[in-house]
Amino acid sequence: MTLAGNVRRAPIVAALLIGAFVAILNQTLISVALPKMMNDLNVDANVAQWLSTGFMLVNGVLIPVTAFLIARFSTRKLFISAMIIFSIGTLLCAIAPSFSILLIGRLIQAAGAGIMMPLMMVVILNIFPIERRGRAMGTLGIAMGFAPAIGPTLSGYIVQNYDWRVLFWIILPISILSVIIGAIFLKNVTEQSKPKLDIPSIILSTLGFGGLLYGFSDAGTSGWGSIPVLSTLIVGTIALILFIARQLKVDEPMLEFRIFKYDVYSLTTIINVIVTMALYAGMILLPIYLQNIRGFSPLQSGMLMLPGAILMGIMSPVTGVIFDRIGARWLSVIGLLIMVVTTWEFTRLTESTTYLALLINYTVRMFGMSLLMMPIQTAGLNQLPQRLNAHGTAMSNTLRMISGSIGTAILVTVMSTQTSNRLTTIVASEGLNVTNKAEMLAAGNQATIYGINSAFIIATLLSVTALILAFFIKNTNVQNARPRQQLVNSKQGQTVASSS
Repeated sequence: MTLAGNVRRAPIVAALLIGAFVAILNQTLISVALPKMMNDLNVDANVAQWLSTGFMLVNGVLIPVTAFLIARFSTRKLFISAMIIFSIGTLLCAIAPSFSILLIGRLIQAAGAGIMMPLMMVVILNIFPIERRGRAMGTLGIAMGFAPAIGPTLSGYIVQNYDWRVLFWIILPISILSVIIGAIFLKNVTEQSKPKLDIPSIILSTLGFGGLLYGFSDAGTSGWGSIPVLSTLIVGTIALILFIARQLKVDEPMLEFRIFKYDVYSLTTIINVIVTMALYAGMILLPIYLQNIRGFSPLQSGMLMLPGAILMGIMSPVTGVIFDRIGARWLSVIGLLIMVVTTWEFTRLTESTTYLALLINYTVRMFGMSLLMMPIQTAGLNQLPQRLNAHGTAMSNTLRMISGSIGTAILVTVMSTQTSNRLTTIVASEGLNVTNKAEMLAAGNQATIYGINSAFIIATLLSVTALILAFFIKNTNVQNARPRQQLVNSKQGQTVASSS
């Protein structure tokens, strides 16, 4: 009997879905609430930013280790442990009397979320046969669509009407519910072994991925010439090179880089990296345009992004069904065509662009994203043998985080540089009086719009590159796929799927 026939999939997917939803929702709540937290806790922007940067760093450092953890511990124990850790962090945030306690809570949250997200994908790959994975991954896409949709709007409403700690009190019972469902229904669906804990690999991984994540995330605000940015990027690059060299030599690598020998996985990973970089254009630049230039409130800014995120959540399972029938290539091509056109439309922003036009374009852009994000990732993972599932998901998630940081740094740098150059040109050509606040404000707004449009041009070029690569995606031939083998618990002589 196959593994897929031995487990009740629905409650397992429900536990994963709730866990994914609460983890992603947690990430999207902070940005809108940050100014209120700064005022209440009496910290400046550079210090407060560590609530986001610290979360990302811990998350990024832990994700590469998950392949080892998944091999070492049972699915059930690992999921429950991750969600308990996340819940403890959430409780600390909810009762935090000071910034230091709040930051500690965020870092603990990140430790749980960093383990859970790759684990979630590995479980899906193990309990569903290859011809049904698209639908299953699409179901998880509901959480990835609805959480960002609800996050900014909910955060804006709570911050305007209640204490920001209410945000964490909302998350806490949902995360506890996920622990309870996981404890009752989740079964062990991964093959356990006893890999050795390679301390040098963990150190190099932490320095490598942590250094790159911090360097690129700080480059957008501190500048590329900043000593902390340059030093962390150099240390991160050297450590990552040493980490890769070690993984290729040791018998039991912590993170298997040989997965890039699989052509479809490599291609879809490259596309995913490029698409993630382009995606951040809308997430970062639009709020700046809406709030700083047009004067919309954070709540109005969040409401503009709400329909697109909801549509993406609704479309994810639909896209999964289509993927199971036709594969990833044409879904990705159509999605990227939509993304190219809509991203280009954002290069034409003016001071009079209507709210409705922005809403429609952003919503259509997210529709395009819904056609390609899950399909390209699933297509790549489908090519990997089952023993490499954990390594494949850990690698995909790690590279997506790093590409998000790189994309943010590049886009913010382009925007800042072009804004500065344009402002200088406007002042010189129009002979503006720099002491006249009204004139300089108008010139500054005009220059900022130019900078944002320039950054969207880069995002458009990234989308075009991904579109060209998408034509080379090979579809998985489900009929020729190797049959799934029953996993056996070597100690007990029983199928892993039937044990908890």
